[in-house]
Amino acid sequence: MTVNYCIFNPTGNITALVETKVEPAKQPAVADEIMKAHPQVEQVGFVYFVPGRPVPALLRMAGGEFCGNATMSAAALYLMRSGEETDQVRVTVSGVSKPITVHLAKTEDESYEAGVEMPPALEIGIKKLHSEVADASMTVVRMEGISHIVIEDKSELYALKEDKEAAEKLLKDWSECLDTECLGIMFLEGDGASWSLTPLVYVRDVGTVFWENACASGTAAVGMYMAAKLESAVDMTIDEPGGRLSVSSDPESGLTTLYGSTKLELGDTIETEGV
Repeated sequence: MTVNYCIFNPTGNITALVETKVEPAKQPAVADEIMKAHPQVEQVGFVYFVPGRPVPALLRMAGGEFCGNATMSAAALYLMRSGEETDQVRVTVSGVSKPITVHLAKTEDESYEAGVEMPPALEIGIKKLHSEVADASMTVVRMEGISHIVIEDKSELYALKEDKEAAEKLLKDWSECLDTECLGIMFLEGDGASWSLTPLVYVRDVGTVFWENACASGTAAVGMYMAAKLESAVDMTIDEPGGRLSVSSDPESGLTTLYGSTKLELGDTIETEGV
């Protein structure tokens, strides 16, 4: 079977979007083949478009998780394919119960600035987590389809950012403790004037662990975490390995918006077996 897909670059978090219909049970295998063909790809989603509907775009990630960067890329691809002249697209996304609204502004051919209205935190609370690496009580930002743990540079565990093997083991163990389909550890450094973030993300059902170049949902979780900690609205611009993302989060309204950009890099096909 020939599978058609596109590769987007949202702040270095390279994302493949498959346009060929593939049943969910076979999506992880197709994703694995695409990622082997393109080692720079950090995640794979599957899209389906129905122009004219109130929610015209559907995105399912290979592991059934939620992904903010893939969501903005799917919305951009929808505009390219449909030819509609609109500045916002609603997307149904795996892991999330309600459609996500993406605001888009075209900057050049096949490039867009985007604002994604992120799903709110279901819970921000302290959990006791166990691992052979470290037992700790950590603040977990639980969202639909994904959860994140923010480790600030003041924490003793921040040093794990330099021990990749230990950090990855810790992430998998903590994911098991929390029984979450997707978990990230966000290593956050900053003093209020400037921020930097190193994202580490594990997707259980596809078995991937990536030190991501940028993490949209993780950046949103950082905004929610800081807003809850400070008990006030926050606006943060955060430097990540692949570039810069911004987030605004208001604990009173529950609205968190992630700001970034995405660009179509290429379109390609791959021949798959057993699909």
